[in-house]
Amino acid sequence: MRIGLYSLFLIGSILVGHGQDMQSENLSYLKGAIVRGDSTRPVLSLIFTGDQFGDGAKHIRKTLKQEEVLASFFLTGNFYSNPKFTRIIKKLYGDGHFLGAHSNRHLLYCDWVQRDSLLVSKEEFKHDLLENYGKMKEFGIEKEEARYFLPPYEWYNDSIAKWTANLGFLLVNMTHGTLSHADYTTPAMKNYRSSTEIFQSIIRFEEQNSSGLNGFLLLMHIGTDPTRTDKLYHYLGPLIKHLKKRGYQFERIESLLDVN
Repeated sequence: MRIGLYSLFLIGSILVGHGQDMQSENLSYLKGAIVRGDSTRPVLSLIFTGDQFGDGAKHIRKTLKQEEVLASFFLTGNFYSNPKFTRIIKKLYGDGHFLGAHSNRHLLYCDWVQRDSLLVSKEEFKHDLLENYGKMKEFGIEKEEARYFLPPYEWYNDSIAKWTANLGFLLVNMTHGTLSHADYTTPAMKNYRSSTEIFQSIIRFEEQNSSGLNGFLLLMHIGTDPTRTDKLYHYLGPLIKHLKKRGYQFERIESLLDVN
């Protein structure tokens, strides 16, 4: 079913009030953000976020092109304004991928332990996010075609969801269950995960869960710290091929969520 932006805001507001992971209109929400599409259909979105690093961009673009897959990229204002990335941003946009916002300066919105404790004011949030969209406009990306916003650090709370909706945008976040997002970790970190371990976690989750990766927003990073030499994006081709054999299709985020 196709539902409008305002209807989605109302649904999200109700779910925010519950503060739980819930479902409505075949979409799953957590604290007001859409975190999964229709779990009954074998369709998913590949999501890439970027701020400081973009070393995987060329390889990712080449792989997606070879596999004829459209993905979604959520990039900070830092990324959009970095001259090193100007060329690849234009190419990704020209290829037909979704390009969206990830905050301007990659702010941490709320405390890691006390999630309800905000670290930014409403005005700081608004100014920063609109700056992000301002830098996107320099590439010809208008707000109307990039209504989906993925929060920095993939961390937010109810207030951030409401503020996002007040600006006319939709807050989205990754679907939890795999280690795909752990490709940012480096060997020096206690929570380091190798790319093989991450890859296997995706395969294992898909095989062991009845709904597999249906409706998944599968998040990875467009680049990572140089000290991580074991890059997950080198596994992107094998991952896409494996999931295609398992019957999955890949869509841009707005197609997956089917929102108008």
